[in-house]
Amino acid sequence: MKIGFIGCGNMGGALVRAAANAEFADSIFIADNFAEKVSALAEECKVNASDVSTISNICDYIYIGVKPQMLDELFSEVTALLRKRSGRFVLVSMCAGISIQKVKNLAGVDCPVIRIMPNMPVSVGKGVVLGASEGTTDSEKETFEKIMSKVGVFDWIEEKYIDAASAVSGCGPAYAYMFIEALADGAVACGLPRDKAQLYAAGMLAGSAEMVLKTGKHPGELKDTVCSPGGTTIAGVKALEDGGFRASAINSVVAAYEKTLSLEK
Repeated sequence: MKIGFIGCGNMGGALVRAAANAEFADSIFIADNFAEKVSALAEECKVNASDVSTISNICDYIYIGVKPQMLDELFSEVTALLRKRSGRFVLVSMCAGISIQKVKNLAGVDCPVIRIMPNMPVSVGKGVVLGASEGTTDSEKETFEKIMSKVGVFDWIEEKYIDAASAVSGCGPAYAYMFIEALADGAVACGLPRDKAQLYAAGMLAGSAEMVLKTGKHPGELKDTVCSPGGTTIAGVKALEDGGFRASAINSVVAAYEKTLSLEK
């Protein structure tokens, strides 16, 4: 089996690292417009530096990691190569807002397609990757899960939900980083050194998220366990509510979702 990555930017590179960590390094071929980036990533992950044509000709799973506005240009280069292939191959698109049907239309071939939406923490094995597929066999999906086994959380989802889900999992790290930064700023304002403030804010958020995942409890229930009557935490919660914290968080997800819907147009 051969796995190809076309596009090795921040997200593509993160998935290359995850796949290499899943012990597929020898099977991975990578290509990008920036040769220096390919060389550095190939050396780091012990994968094969390659090119778009080779990947289109030989790889069983072909990850498309270019920006949505570059899809037309990419497929004008690779469609003829894909049409000449006799065996099965799976296209894996990580392009935000681009449906499976549009990928198939652009590719000009009737092949299985997996649409994924990863997030940046896959680079440290703590990410979330959403997957929807069309035309794949159970065996192809099982193999794909093995390739993605080191990303963190991988979850199959109906394609009609993937845009809404990615507005949380895909965009959410940016919101989380802002929250960590803001909490650290607050602690610095109270006199705590910056390095300590950032360590405590990030560690707190990681642990709190792990409690939600491990216990399965509603976040509101867990929040209530921290808020003693008349205590310090409930005073902080009130300050967040006074600032429209939850409304702002909801609006951020809705705004990202609406932007995603506009991309395919």
